[in-house]
Amino acid sequence: MSTETQKETRGFQTEVKQLLNLMIHSLYSNKEIFLRELISNASDASEKLRYEALSNGDLYENDGDLKIHVSFDEAAKTVTIEDNGIGMSRDNVIEHLGTIANSGTANFLNQLSGDQAKDSQLIGQFGVGFYSAFIVAKKVDVFTRRAGQPSTEGVHWSSEGEGEFTIESIDKPSRGTKIVLHLKEGEEEFANGARLRNLVRKYSDHIALPVVMQKEAPLGEEQDGEEKTVAEPEDETVNSATALWTRNKADVTDEEYAEFYKHISHDYNTPLTWAHNRVEGNLEYTSLLYVPEHAPYDLWNREAPRGLKLYVQRVFIMDQADQFLPLYLRFIKGVVDTNNLSLNVSREILQKDPNVDKLRTALTKRVLDMLAKMGKNEPEKYAEFWSQFGGVLKEGPAEDYTNREKILKLLRFASTQSEGKEPTVSLEDYVGRMQEGQKKIYYVTAENYNTAKNSPHLEIFRKKGIEVLLLTERIDEWMMSHIFDFEGTSFQDVAKGELELDDAASEEDKKAQEEAAKKSEGLIERLKERLTEKVSDVRVTTRLTESPACLVLNAYDMGAQMRQIMQAAGQELPDTKPVFEINVEHPLIQKLDQEVDEDRFGELALVIFDQADLAAGGQLDDPASYVARLNKLLLELSQ
Repeated sequence: MSTETQKETRGFQTEVKQLLNLMIHSLYSNKEIFLRELISNASDASEKLRYEALSNGDLYENDGDLKIHVSFDEAAKTVTIEDNGIGMSRDNVIEHLGTIANSGTANFLNQLSGDQAKDSQLIGQFGVGFYSAFIVAKKVDVFTRRAGQPSTEGVHWSSEGEGEFTIESIDKPSRGTKIVLHLKEGEEEFANGARLRNLVRKYSDHIALPVVMQKEAPLGEEQDGEEKTVAEPEDETVNSATALWTRNKADVTDEEYAEFYKHISHDYNTPLTWAHNRVEGNLEYTSLLYVPEHAPYDLWNREAPRGLKLYVQRVFIMDQADQFLPLYLRFIKGVVDTNNLSLNVSREILQKDPNVDKLRTALTKRVLDMLAKMGKNEPEKYAEFWSQFGGVLKEGPAEDYTNREKILKLLRFASTQSEGKEPTVSLEDYVGRMQEGQKKIYYVTAENYNTAKNSPHLEIFRKKGIEVLLLTERIDEWMMSHIFDFEGTSFQDVAKGELELDDAASEEDKKAQEEAAKKSEGLIERLKERLTEKVSDVRVTTRLTESPACLVLNAYDMGAQMRQIMQAAGQELPDTKPVFEINVEHPLIQKLDQEVDEDRFGELALVIFDQADLAAGGQLDDPASYVARLNKLLLELSQ
C-alpha cells in the first residue's frame, strides 16, 4: 500500500476545538510559553525512551545521545523543535494530538467563565502542552516515528488549528519527533536565534537533557580580494542540561525553582512554596516538593491521576507515582529521586517494596513540616493556601492517624472571636485563649457562616464569653467524627447532647436550672404529648438566653451535614428525632404554659418547633402548614 492511500483527514474532538480557541485568545499575552511546553514534551519523550530502553536496549537504534534540537528559518518564518526520544506511532498521534484523553475535560470546560484572566489560570492547571503551538503558529507539522518501528512507519500530522487535521504515513529514518511551526503574521520575532536562546535559558535551563542550537556562524575574514566564506555551523548546548533537583540548593535561584515547577506541573502560576531536600544514609533520596498557588479543577475527584514524578538514580521511571504521598496531600507536585529502588521498578513492584513505605513516611513529614513552617512564618500566604486546599487537608485526621496531631495544628477555623468569616483560628490559638475552668473545645456545625454565627445554641457561650469554633464546610462534621481531642483537650458539639460548661458554669446557674425544670414539669409533659412524633424528648435548656427554644441532637446522632452527604450518596438515613429544649424564662414559652386551649397550645407549640428547626438551618417537611399556622396566629393577635 502506498503512503498516499494512507493519508486521511480527521476532525478534532469537540473539547480540543474549544481548548484551542480558548488558548489562542486567553493566553495570547503569554504566548512565548509555547517553547517551554514543546521542549518540556520533548524532554518527557526522551525520559520515556530511556526508561523503556532499560529492558530493551535496541530502542536506542545505535543512537544513545539524547538531546533536543531547536532551529529556525527566518526566510520561511518557521521554528522547529526536534527530539530523538520515544516518538509516536500512528495510533499514538491520533490519540495524543486529536483528542484529550482526560476524564476531567468536561468538568474543566464547564468551569470556564469567559473571563480571560480567570480562564487562563484554569487552562494553566489543565496543562497547555502541544496545543500551545497554535498561539503563534498558523500551521503545525509533526513528523514522528516510534522507537523500534521500521522507518516506513513514520507519521506526518498537520493542522491549521481549526476543526480538522491530516495524517499520513511517511518514511522517517530516525526515531523521535520533529515539530515545525509555521509562524503567524506578526510572530516573526520567534524566528530569531537570540530570541529563542533567551527563551530556552529563561524557561528550560533546568531540563536535564541538552537543548542545542546552531552557533551563529560568523563571516570569515576577507583576504586578498577573495570572497567571504561561511564557517561550518556547529551545534552548541544552550541550557545548563543538569537536573535541577540534583544541584545544591544554594546554587538554585527562586526563579529557577519556579520555572521547574511550571515544567513538571504545566501550571504557569508561581508556586506558593517549595521544599528541596537531599537525604543520605540507609534511605537515600532527593525530593523537591511544591505547593501550588491554585487548586486544580479536579481536586475533589479522588480518582484523578496524581502523584510525584519518580526517578531512580537520575533515570525517569514514571509520572504521577501516587504511592509516595497520602490522598489528602494529592495537591502536592514535585519530584522524588532515590537510590533505594530498582531501575526496573513498576507500579506493581512499588506496592510491595518496603522502601516505598519509608519514602512515603519521610515525604509526608516533609510536606507537613513545610506547611507548618508557612503557617508560622507567613500567615498571609498560609491563608491563601487554606482558601485553596484547606478542605482537602481536612481529610487527613481520618486517613493518617500517625500524623493526626501535625495535621490538627494545620487546621484553621472561623470562631465567635475571630474577625469576619475567614478561617484564621488554629486549635493552638483556641486552647491558648480558653477560660479558667474550661475543659473542652466547643464548636458548632452549620450549612453556612451566618447560620453558624447566629445559631441559638451559642447564646449561653456569648453570655459567658466562651469561644466557639464555627464549622461551615460540608466535610466538617465527618472530620470531627474522627477527632476526639487536641493535645488532651476533648471536643464538644454545642448542638449535641446535654451541655455542661464544666467549671465555667457557676453552682448558682446549676441550681437555678434544676428549679426551673421542676417548675416546668407540667409544660414539658404537655409538649411531649403534642410533639411525640417529632421529638425524642423535651427538657429545660442550659443553652438559651434569648431564644424561646432550640433543637438538640443526641450525642451520637448524625447532624445535618452528614445527613446531606449520606443523602447525596444515595444512602439510607437513620430515623432519629431531636431533643426539644425550651427556655422557660422566655415570654413566648411562659405564654405557651398559660394557654388552656389545647388546640391553640398545639398550634403554637408546632410554630415554635418549626422556628427552632429553621434557626438551626433545617428544612421544614411541610412549609405550607407552618405558614398557615403562623398566619392564623398573626390574625388572632391583630383582632
